[in-house]
Amino acid sequence: MISIRNVQTTDLKQLLIIENEGFSIEEAATKEAFVERIQLIPDTFIVAEKEGEILGYINGPIINQTYITDDLFEKIKENPKIGGYQSVLGLAVSKQARNQGIAKILIEKMEELVEENEREGITLTCKRELVAFYEKFGFVNHGIAESQHGGERWYNMVKLREGMD
Repeated sequence: MISIRNVQTTDLKQLLIIENEGFSIEEAATKEAFVERIQLIPDTFIVAEKEGEILGYINGPIINQTYITDDLFEKIKENPKIGGYQSVLGLAVSKQARNQGIAKILIEKMEELVEENEREGITLTCKRELVAFYEKFGFVNHGIAESQHGGERWYNMVKLREGMD
């Protein structure tokens, strides 16, 4: 049975392992960035676990604009109670838990939070090879992002609250 819960400080070690499995060194969040996210945005830092082992996570702060900017990977603030866009700075599933629907469960949990907290929608950036993956969940490709994160080309993907049901 997979359980979904908010992040805890004791999750850090497992989270870093999954982050580094899913992202290159240039793209991966630092330990310091994770500590900051755990402290400041535990309400929008969700983990999926089974028998005490973390299988995956999704996290990101609430932002006031439609698209993610690179500075968010470095510095974030606490989330407002309502409004704004739910950004996704990280969605990763451990290597051994992939292709089991974990990412879908995590995205659906974020959608619930968007509804409950009257957010505008969810925004994220992804590489070209993941555009179709996110489109399956109702995200719309808004084209190439300004982001230079990790020296990669990213695409803005947005799912507005009206599109969630």
